[in-house]
Amino acid sequence: MMHLSAIRKQRVTIVVLCLLLIGTIIISISTGYANINYNRILPTLLGNGEFKESFILYSIRLPRLIITLLSGMALALSGAILQSITRNDLADPGIIGINSGAGVAVAIFFLFVPIDAGNFSFLLPIAAITGAFLTAACIYIFSYDRISGLQPTRLVITGVGFSLALSGLMIVLISSSDREKVDFIAKWLAGNIWGTDWPFIWALLPWLIVLVPLALYRANKLNILQLNESTAIGLGLPLERERVMMLIIAVALAASAVSVSGGIAFIGLMAPHIAKALVGPRAQLFLPVAILLGSWLLLLADTVGGNLVDPDGIPAGVMVALIGSPYFIYLLMKK
Repeated sequence: MMHLSAIRKQRVTIVVLCLLLIGTIIISISTGYANINYNRILPTLLGNGEFKESFILYSIRLPRLIITLLSGMALALSGAILQSITRNDLADPGIIGINSGAGVAVAIFFLFVPIDAGNFSFLLPIAAITGAFLTAACIYIFSYDRISGLQPTRLVITGVGFSLALSGLMIVLISSSDREKVDFIAKWLAGNIWGTDWPFIWALLPWLIVLVPLALYRANKLNILQLNESTAIGLGLPLERERVMMLIIAVALAASAVSVSGGIAFIGLMAPHIAKALVGPRAQLFLPVAILLGSWLLLLADTVGGNLVDPDGIPAGVMVALIGSPYFIYLLMKK
C-alpha cells in the first residue's frame, strides 16, 4: 500500500507540471515566425479570432503542439517501461536501437513504397512499428540466455550496436535517393517534428489511447519486474511472458511516436529518472509524472529551438540531445 505522503507528493508534483505545461503551451502558441498576442489566444480558441489568427492557431500551431505533447508522452512512458523490465537506468528507445529500427522502416516506406497521399499518415505508424518490432526481436534474441534469461546489460550493449548498424544502413539508403526525399529523411534523423497536420494526430492518437492505459494498468507488474529475478519468480510472476508483453508495449509506444516526430532520443532516458527522483521508484507514482515530464520536456525543446534561429529553428531532437547527452554521460559515470 502506498503511503499517503507519497500520494500527496505525487499530486503536488502533477499540479506543478500541469502549470508548467500550460505556461509552455501559451508561450509556444504565441511565439514563432507569426505571433499571436497572449490576450487573443482564448478568443481565437473559442472561434472569435480573425482569419489570420485562426489559420495560424488551427492549421499550424495546434497540430504541431498536440503531436509534440503526444510524442513526448509516448517516448517517456516507453523509456520508463524499458528501464523497469531491464533493471538498467541507461535503457531508452533512442539509445538501444528501437528508434533506429523504426527510422529505417520509415525511410524504406517513404522511399520505395508507392502510396496514396491520403493514406500516408495512417500507414506510417504501422511501418515504424513493424521496423521497431523486428529490431526489438533481434535485440531480445541476442540478449537472451537459455539458463539465466534476459541479460539487461547485454540488452543495452546489443541495442547500441544495432543502433549504430541501422544508422549506417540509413546512410546507405539516403545516398541512393533523390534530393527531395533525402531532405525529408535528414529532417527526420535530426528530430525535426514534421507530422504537423491533423491527419497525423488521428493516426497517432488511437495507438496511445490503447497503449498508455494498458501500461498504467500493468504498473504493479512493473514494480515486480524491477526486483531481482528470483524474487519476481517467488511472487508468482511469469517473468519472461511479462517482460515480452511490456516490451511490446514499449516498442509500440516509441515507434508510433517517432513515426511523426522524427528520431528523438533521451526523452525516454531523462523523464523516468527525474520522475523517480521527484516521487520515488514505485511505478504507480512515477509513471504519470514521467508522462507529463516527457510532454513538457519535448514541448520546451521544440519551443526554444523553434525561436532560436529563423525561419526553421533548431530541431527539437537536437535541443533534447544537447541536454540529454551530458545527462547520459553523468549516468554512465554514476553507474
